[in-house]
Amino acid sequence: MLKIASANIRFDNPHDAPNDWAGRREVLANSLKTFSPHIFGTQEGRQPQLKDFESLLPNHKLIDLNRTWITERMYPCIFVDSKKIDVIDSGDIWLSETPFEAGSKSFESAFPRLCTWIKGEVIESGFKFFYVNVHLDHVLSETRAQQIQVLINETKKINTDNLPMVMTGDFNESPFEEVREKISNQLPELYDPWMKLGKIEETSFHKFDGTNDEGSRIDWILVDSTLKTENIYLMKDHVKEIYPSDHFLVFGEFTI
Repeated sequence: MLKIASANIRFDNPHDAPNDWAGRREVLANSLKTFSPHIFGTQEGRQPQLKDFESLLPNHKLIDLNRTWITERMYPCIFVDSKKIDVIDSGDIWLSETPFEAGSKSFESAFPRLCTWIKGEVIESGFKFFYVNVHLDHVLSETRAQQIQVLINETKKINTDNLPMVMTGDFNESPFEEVREKISNQLPELYDPWMKLGKIEETSFHKFDGTNDEGSRIDWILVDSTLKTENIYLMKDHVKEIYPSDHFLVFGEFTI
């Protein structure tokens, strides 16, 4: 079984109290400890917050060996259970016209955006895979479309071994819009486990309220056709009305 999660952890905003980082960091960490994923991707968070988060997860390691940290920037990150996953290679791609210039921004993006990737191997089975985690622009659909195109173009150059791909992230749009169309057309080996199981669409961004009737499923796990989906769901647990984040975490279980 390969267990994967995606989590927009919400940046450390003191104005969120009582849902600020200090008030929910352990709720978030405990949710992931309970699920115990082999690998998971996070979105949002600056370096101090992410390093603090890593300290709460003794079984998981933040992969940032080839990263250029910029103090004011928020980063998508990949965490692996180092007892279950070997990391072969890793890196970042900035979703701009200059994808290897740290902090670069194009396409009228509100902020510099990037994706992060690893080539990994499941220690128990020897299964090798290419994992990408991303956070797209939250304002313009055309910006997101251009950003996902950069991701597709650049990851194809990196994944020359054609390893089975897994993609997680906050895509900031529903699965029925242009970003998903581009992924489906250009990375046809990827599928949406949620749709594969015929699950009813839900809202993943809930604004710390636990409900959002006007939202959509903007947080996804996509996997290669070589992986069979056993289960996928939004983790909606909370502790005394304190949620892990303003997004529900996405948990998936797959058979290799």
